[in-house]
Amino acid sequence: MAKPKGNIAALDEQLIEKTVDRRIEFEGRVFKVEVKNVELFDGSVSNREIVLHNGGATILALDDDMNVYLVRQFRSPYEKVLLEAPAGKLEKGEDPKACAIRELKEETGMEAKTVTDLGELYATPGYCSEIIHLYLAQDLSFGEGNPDDGEFLQLVKMPLTEALEMVDNNEISDAKTMVALLKTARRVGV
Repeated sequence: MAKPKGNIAALDEQLIEKTVDRRIEFEGRVFKVEVKNVELFDGSVSNREIVLHNGGATILALDDDMNVYLVRQFRSPYEKVLLEAPAGKLEKGEDPKACAIRELKEETGMEAKTVTDLGELYATPGYCSEIIHLYLAQDLSFGEGNPDDGEFLQLVKMPLTEALEMVDNNEISDAKTMVALLKTARRVGV
């Protein structure tokens, strides 16, 4: 598909939806569900169901020997154990980098002298407001983890190249982990 030609701001005007009204249908501990009625560019009206989420942060630890540290954790929506980079949800107003550093310590016991911002990920932009902030942890020191109550994890150390192969083979399917691994590989020249 060709790149749009012309004034991008003018082209965007045809895509922007105007909110007519909104209501909260559900409010839980982790997210809210909002239903919005929107007016489209052509004047028609539609509705949007949106999961409102404070967002999260993930951090990929990389040691001097090019090993990454991931956690295995059961994920109820999929009824299986996934291999993921340490991550956690943001509290309202929390600094994403501080969240990532906290999660690294809690889930792995590691601390990092160098934490690099790898950008943001919109995991499911069709219906969820969650933004996941991605970080790379280097210059690591190791200690004891302290997971949250009810959080059971297994720490896994593997070469970055092996983790990338697992992404290619769909053995790592968690989006935030895949993107963090791929961005890290580019950053370090793998």
